[in-house]
Amino acid sequence: MALIVFLRGVNVGGHRTFRPSIVARELSDYDVVNVGAAGTFVVRKPGSRAKFRRALLRKLPFEAEAVLCDGCDLMRLEIENPFGTEPCPADIVWFESILSKAGGVRASLPVTFPSDGEWLVRVMAPEGQFVFGMYRRHMRTIGYLGQIDKLYGVPATTRNWNTIIAILRILKGQMNTR
Repeated sequence: MALIVFLRGVNVGGHRTFRPSIVARELSDYDVVNVGAAGTFVVRKPGSRAKFRRALLRKLPFEAEAVLCDGCDLMRLEIENPFGTEPCPADIVWFESILSKAGGVRASLPVTFPSDGEWLVRVMAPEGQFVFGMYRRHMRTIGYLGQIDKLYGVPATTRNWNTIIAILRILKGQMNTR
């Protein structure tokens, strides 16, 4: 099964920038597919996780943290449908944070940030290495998404649910070609 790679804190605000499509092309032996600009990759022939991680990190022009998960874990999440069948309101974005390892929540859920006034980030539920929630489009939101690390006690990286859907399409395409 494919390996999914989520780089943490790259191509954000002009810091630690790189061209993911070029990195994917340079890792063609692993059949890497780039998904967007935030450092998300589907690795269709990963081989050893450790070997692939080393190869990926050598291609980056800076130090980076890579959070990995198995494609089958994301496929399972789609079946569980964490956001239900209702459409997402226009001013809200559904997200999934991927923890570097499954962590224990340190508060009862849901949790909102900020804790007083109108929320910008709402953490709704964990599922192993994954955390689901929603955020409002606002300049301060990214700072509150960083609170997920503290909430779970491990580093996390966050992707819009639409990115997860794109990954699932790639995984399904891989399954259909076998």
